[in-house]
Amino acid sequence: MDERKEYVEKLSAQIVEWDAQIDRLKDKAESATPEERFDYNNTITALQLKRDEAAEKLQGISAATDDEWEDLKSGTEQIWGEVKSILRDAIKKVT
Repeated sequence: MDERKEYVEKLSAQIVEWDAQIDRLKDKAESATPEERFDYNNTITALQLKRDEAAEKLQGISAATDDEWEDLKSGTEQIWGEVKSILRDAIKKVT
């Protein structure tokens, strides 16, 4: 399997995991106080936007030429790091 295909599969799996984590945050938001719910909703919105950016990058990587995909990969990794950071902070708040 080539590097790009492995990367696409890895990111696809990560997006599925992010979706599950976002759903868990939505569930927790339902039972939160109004102030906490506001914070949850802000976090969830930010996560969904970054997740969507990552999905767009993934589509770009799949369609890119061999030379282009390396550039797209670095942009995707930046978004990936941002999502991980937002999720880590959100999980710390609820535990």
